[in-house]
Amino acid sequence: MTAWKHLRAILLLPGTMTIVIPAVVLSVTGIPVRLFPSPWNVVLPAAGLVLVLLGLVLIVATIRLFVTVGKGTLAPWNPTRRLVVRGVYRHVRNPMISGVFCVLLGEATAFGSPWLIGWFGVFCLVNLIYIPLREEPGLMKRFGDDYLL
Repeated sequence: MTAWKHLRAILLLPGTMTIVIPAVVLSVTGIPVRLFPSPWNVVLPAAGLVLVLLGLVLIVATIRLFVTVGKGTLAPWNPTRRLVVRGVYRHVRNPMISGVFCVLLGEATAFGSPWLIGWFGVFCLVNLIYIPLREEPGLMKRFGDDYLL
């Protein structure tokens, strides 16, 4: 597996969802201005940063497991060849999406942007529909009973 395949998958999938789209949203809608000093002007960005860091830890851990254990990428066009049930996968069925959720919620919190909260909601809704309807049946087909455990 080449580094380019992994980098391309990272840039196209979580990179687009967590960097490109939020940047476009903020460039179109603007960053909300906090006119008056308030403790929330420190607390919310700090809480957002914590969420972003937690999300990045999950994303990196997932990618590392996909490379070392799964022998594939996070991309549906070049999926893992082995079922990954180690590390964070022992506790969370889809830590990659959980990581992206954390990053998006962290960005929305840090910037105080209702538009980013909206993007977070749309992303959550799409994945709550897509994962059980498309991704999970494909994993059951590829990995059989091992996936169901």
